[in-house]
Amino acid sequence: MSLLEKIHKPQDLRALTYAELKQLAAEIREEMIRVVAANGGHLAPNLGVVELTLALHRTFASPKDKIIWDVGHQTYVHKLITGRRESFKTLRLYHGISGFPKRAESEHDCFETGHSSTSISAAVGFAKARDLTGDDYHVVAVIGDGAMTGGMAYEALNHTGHNGTSLIVVLNDNEMSISPNVGAMSSYLNRLRTDPRYDKRKADLETMIKKIPGIGSKVAKAAEKAKDSLKYLLVQGLLFEELGFTYLGPIDGHDQMLMEQVFELAKQKKGPVLVHVVTRKGKGFGPAQNNPDVFHGVGPFNSETGEIPKKSSPPTYTQVFGDALCELARRDDKIVAITAAMPTGTGLGLFAKEFPQRFFDVGIAEQHAVTFASGLALAGMKPVVAIYSTFYQRAYDQVLHDVCLQGAKVVLAIDRAGVVGDDGPTHHGVFDISFLRVIPNLVLMAPKDENELRHMLYTAMRHEGPTAVRYPRSTGQGVELDEDFQGIPIGKGEVVRDGRDLTIIGVGPLVNTCELAAHELRHRGVDAAVINLRYLNPLDRELILRYARLTKHVITVEDHVLSGGMGSAVLEILADEGLSGVAVERLGYPGFVDQGSIPILHQAYGLSVKGILGAAERLHVGRRAARS
Repeated sequence: MSLLEKIHKPQDLRALTYAELKQLAAEIREEMIRVVAANGGHLAPNLGVVELTLALHRTFASPKDKIIWDVGHQTYVHKLITGRRESFKTLRLYHGISGFPKRAESEHDCFETGHSSTSISAAVGFAKARDLTGDDYHVVAVIGDGAMTGGMAYEALNHTGHNGTSLIVVLNDNEMSISPNVGAMSSYLNRLRTDPRYDKRKADLETMIKKIPGIGSKVAKAAEKAKDSLKYLLVQGLLFEELGFTYLGPIDGHDQMLMEQVFELAKQKKGPVLVHVVTRKGKGFGPAQNNPDVFHGVGPFNSETGEIPKKSSPPTYTQVFGDALCELARRDDKIVAITAAMPTGTGLGLFAKEFPQRFFDVGIAEQHAVTFASGLALAGMKPVVAIYSTFYQRAYDQVLHDVCLQGAKVVLAIDRAGVVGDDGPTHHGVFDISFLRVIPNLVLMAPKDENELRHMLYTAMRHEGPTAVRYPRSTGQGVELDEDFQGIPIGKGEVVRDGRDLTIIGVGPLVNTCELAAHELRHRGVDAAVINLRYLNPLDRELILRYARLTKHVITVEDHVLSGGMGSAVLEILADEGLSGVAVERLGYPGFVDQGSIPILHQAYGLSVKGILGAAERLHVGRRAARS
């Protein structure tokens, strides 16, 4: 029996020797590599926190003590040692365990995290609740250096330091978020990691002070001032101590014994403590260690060689977007591109190489990215902000207030719109239509295929106002790409198939599914029209009303939640017009969507040919067609 098989709860770790812990760490890495190679997942971040996680669970008593993980994609080790080893093989699968903390899974998951920079705020909440109720437990927030580029982290640090709340922040410094970190904080942490002078000279000074016999109060104060002067001279003020934290570190995040000693020291301190731990992303698996950005979030791969299978499939929407933006930027030197720590994931890698002076990675700071873009636009540039749909939620006020209210010519490229698969509810982009279509000045569109995406990006760049284009994570439809760009009239949909018995209104790539369903319905004697809506704001009101009056039956199909989505917008138009006697069936998601592959989720929620046929039967369209 392996050591890992003997670990059923965190308390089991305390019986192990340090030699056994080293063996356990190796077994954990082997298990994670095996499962992620089969299922895909976030490998490199988890390989880097094996010893850190073991040290945390040996020092703190979860679930009484609260361990809160920022972002949450580095919790695989945590799951393996908190009773989920046997179910770990289902990681990220439909109805399996989540790749992120999930309260319903375990009492050891006290806070759910999928977005970045939230852990310290949550930790302050737990700590304050503890103090108010007179309870007695430790609160630990584990946050990566990449997450420290997010402003929310500093809001929480400022609040914590001001109030002197007792909690521990573990800064997991691996020098990366997904892509290499950028900004002043990254440079600051690098100086702390690499400057050997501080620790040595501080130790020399302390030794000298200890040798002075009978130090009086004045000498002690002078010595303390001398220590402070040296500290500020060598590490430029120690930002965290200025914020009210006791700073411990930097320490080796792979030295099990050292981390446990420092965590024990941190537990004894009153007030907030920050422990700076330096880890290596991908540690223990050569391919992930050498290419941590590739193995940050990776699909299935060869567990022996690390080789990722190459798929001969159409380019993804992300790739088509990136290529099209470069084409447009070659023609117009005012076009600039902005991303929030996701240059590769958003398809901007080529743009960054070709136009380095016009590319801006602002770190994990979506709010800043959008307002920064507004400033650029109002000063005459043409910014394109590429961010995943789920992360645009973090910048809603900036989109509404700083971009749209002022009519700034900003293009919002909304990647990963719709369900994204195995990352689950924290990452599905199924709310953006609802929160964006209500903004008056914003033109919102969604392409049915990759060729239409090119034309929509071109249309957005020509429009004198704010625009947004939403597109999915998946590969394209495999259609031929036009050699040149074409403008698409603002607010005009497209009839891709005519019909008199039923109107199927689709948006985005699901239009193709609508066409397949209409073809099947034709064999069943139902003449179904298919509309590619294209624009979600403004809607093609005239087109919707014309076909609603003609067919009297409407099915709306969207990769989005039903509440406030495209189907809701169609119902609003019919209600505003006072058009009664039209039966409407909406297909979409009723709320939060669990993890699972995109095809499985589409089938489960009726966004499939079978689902559309079922909706037609519920509307009794077949019976009507047979009688007519």
